[in-house]
This record gives sequence, structure tokens and C-alpha cells, in this order.
Amino acid sequence: MEYIIKKGVEDAPVFILLHGTGGTEESLLDVGKVLDEEATLIGIRGNILEGGYPRYFKRLEEGIFDVEDLNNRTIELHEFIQTLVERYDLNSEKIVLIGYSNGANIGIKLFLDYPTTYRKGILFHPMYPVKIADTQDLSQTKIFTTMGKMDPIVTIEQSEHVLQLFKERKAEITEEWTQGHQLTYPEILKAKEWLA
Repeated sequence: MEYIIKKGVEDAPVFILLHGTGGTEESLLDVGKVLDEEATLIGIRGNILEGGYPRYFKRLEEGIFDVEDLNNRTIELHEFIQTLVERYDLNSEKIVLIGYSNGANIGIKLFLDYPTTYRKGILFHPMYPVKIADTQDLSQTKIFTTMGKMDPIVTIEQSEHVLQLFKERKAEITEEWTQGHQLTYPEILKAKEWLA
């Protein structure tokens, strides 16, 4: 997988930056710097191309995930993150997953599948239209999420579904409502406040 790393101060957070559809490993670097200028920043590019645009997993159509591919790509991404942790001698307990849109969606899957590895995250405008049989204990998980009241991609019902998914599993979730799907500076500042 393509990635970029900007080493930060020792003992500062390690941000795993997961872009939206069409983004690259560099897309959220500036966001990471605003959130914490001392953090280690790791941007990872999704391996899937949809119409030439990078993504983290396939979808069957708008709003419908290819669940099998999502499962496989989540394993692949998790293993890649663990490789980077070892390669750069990072503290895995300092990891904060930060995802926007498609990156936030695979972030949800990482939280669900590896609850003892990923315990803190910021999810900008996620959706998760997937039935989940398991009821993982996410009581050690802390999430900040932003959602749009007039998001043309994610409906309010889909946003509420994400909130419910985490609440049912006892995660500590903080929500911030914005207007659309676009990532805005005010919501990044709200996430910064939450981190602090």
C-alpha cells in the first residue's frame, strides 16, 4: 500500500489518516497537523480504484458496500498498519484512527473487528449500511464523529445508524452535526477540542 509518514514527538499520538473517495495518502496531512502538530502522521492510500479514484474497498453501487471485499480489505489494512507500527517503532496504544467518508467507513470496520487494537478515533461523515451479527464490547472505545444534516451522500437515518451501532456496543461517542458532506474547518476544530 502507498503511504506517507511524518514522524512527530515521542509519546504524542499516532494518527492513521484515511482519506475519502478520490483522495491520496497526503489528503488529510493538513487536517492531522491542525488536530495536533506534535503527532506522528501516517497517511495511507486505498488500494481500490473506482473510476480512477482511490478507495479502501469496493462498493456494488452508491451506498451499497461489497461486504466480502470490505472484510478482506480491512484485514489487509490492519496488517499493513501493524507492519508500520513495527517498522517505525511506534506505540500502538497511541494510535488514533482519523477517517473521512470512505476512510471513516473502513475505520468503523477496524473498530468492530479489532476492538483491543483501535480504541480512539475521529470519523468525519461516516456511513455503515452493513448488517452486523456480532455485539462486540467497545466499552474501551472513544469516538468523535461528525455528520451532515443535509448530506447528499449520507442520510440522517444512516448517520443515526452509525451512532446506534457504537452506542449498542457501549462505545463512548461524541457527535457533532454539520450541514453537508464536505469536511469543514469548524468541525476539525471541534475534533481538536475533543482530542485535547
